[in-house]
Amino acid sequence: MKNSTNKIEKEVEMLHEYDLDFSQSRPNNFAAILKNQERLVPIDEDVFKVFDNSEKVNNALRNLIKTMPKRKAQQTS
Repeated sequence: MKNSTNKIEKEVEMLHEYDLDFSQSRPNNFAAILKNQERLVPIDEDVFKVFDNSEKVNNALRNLIKTMPKRKAQQTS
């Protein structure tokens, strides 16, 4: 059986900083599509037993949001 520590010692450590070249980067063609897609959030089993579909979850969260104090608008610099 080979010793796995030899492999670890040979691995190159990550640099603290990388020089990335963004000159050939392109806009994401799928960004507009992804922006409008549904977002999936995992919920625990006990919560699912009460809110077993997205309509119930969204209604409960909207009612909760109504009870929350309004946040001040964030200032941009």
